[in-house]
Amino acid sequence: MKTIGDVAAELGVEAHVLRHWEHVGALTVDRDGNGYRIYDDRAIDQARTVLKLRRVGLSLPEVIAAMLPKKSTAHAIVTAKIAALENEIIHRQEAITFLQHTADCRHRYLDDCPDCASFVRET
Repeated sequence: MKTIGDVAAELGVEAHVLRHWEHVGALTVDRDGNGYRIYDDRAIDQARTVLKLRRVGLSLPEVIAAMLPKKSTAHAIVTAKIAALENEIIHRQEAITFLQHTADCRHRYLDDCPDCASFVRET
């Protein structure tokens, strides 16, 4: 059994973050006879899962849905996030390509470069 401070330090988050996760329903934590939160292995593992899902880009509502026992709900949330991340990768690669060209462009002004102009016209 660990305290909220112990778990927060172990996970590298602030205690208020764990309280918030509990408040919104992403984390279930038992209480002792005095009302203090006590984190058993199950609660710590659940907090680790919430943290990992947050770090890969899921919002708290998405985390809650992804952690529901119904596999189809979790699957839908995760596959939607995968599609969004893949789309983000495409956009970031396009940005890198454009910026690399502008860094290497021999034209003094980007408006003078036909390649830059074609990049700009792409949306």
